[in-house]
Amino acid sequence: MTPTNIDEQLTKYLTDVHSIEVQALAQMRAAPDIAGDEALAAIFAAHLAETEGHEQLIRERLEARGASPSTLKDSAGAATGKGFVLFAKAQPDTAGKLVAHAFSYEHMELAAYDLLIGVAEQAGDEETAEVARRIRAEEQAMAERLAGNFDRAAEASLRDLNPGDLREQLDKYLADAHALEAQATELLKRGSKVAGPASLSAIYENHLAETEEHRQLVEQALEAHGSSPSKLKDAALRLGALNWGAFFAAQPDTPAKLAGFAFAFEHLEIGGYELLRRVATRAGDGETEAIAARILAQERDAADRIHEQFPNALDASLQEQGVGAR
Repeated sequence: MTPTNIDEQLTKYLTDVHSIEVQALAQMRAAPDIAGDEALAAIFAAHLAETEGHEQLIRERLEARGASPSTLKDSAGAATGKGFVLFAKAQPDTAGKLVAHAFSYEHMELAAYDLLIGVAEQAGDEETAEVARRIRAEEQAMAERLAGNFDRAAEASLRDLNPGDLREQLDKYLADAHALEAQATELLKRGSKVAGPASLSAIYENHLAETEEHRQLVEQALEAHGSSPSKLKDAALRLGALNWGAFFAAQPDTPAKLAGFAFAFEHLEIGGYELLRRVATRAGDGETEAIAARILAQERDAADRIHEQFPNALDASLQEQGVGAR
């Protein structure tokens, strides 16, 4: 049901955030057992306890507003979380995939709490805003812990490889990066048309040009190795991007939802390139290492520019629905 006032919008955002925490719980409960490294396992175990607290706090805020979590959203979140765990577990570089995804997911949560804080403030609900700020601080701390452990994640992923296998592994990371860029291209093409504020549309359009350059750079690195992109991976992620584009276009609060997702997706790419850079270093491939570093700088800049536009994206979403502050 589309919200008709700011109070209903706040309740909707709370149910969205609750489902995000349910999905996080599904991932955090499994992550320590598949992390492949004691220190990484300890980080995930500690955040599991925090996430259980987050879920309870959001549930309490819903109850205080005479509402409850959405069974449908929570079930979908739990299923998605379990699905990713199975995917990561099946990969030969489980630790790297797990840390990169968790790094991105933490930024999706950061985006969700930024938007929740904005809606709570407009609704005059300071208790909810304060709870969201408290949780956001813990999500930020977790994101920083993960960012500080990319070296460890790469080491855990490559630990059992023979030196001669590093080049093959590097090509797999390059193929993964190319597939992500293919997905990003489709998302940005569609996103620029439904972005809302002109300032956000311009960011998506500018980053689309950068993304097309990134894809070419990765292709060149693969060609230099006598390899090529994975058509299967590219097609799968491109299809996923088309589905996500249709999903966001159908939302009543498209600008805010899209900005939050784009912010998280940028950090998925950042995580991927952080790992690629380290694998290239291990493989003694200075050219690929330099390419990864160059792209990383642009992905970080794009993420920062999108984040700066969150208030404008939220205002546009509320205006489109005819929902404003008290």
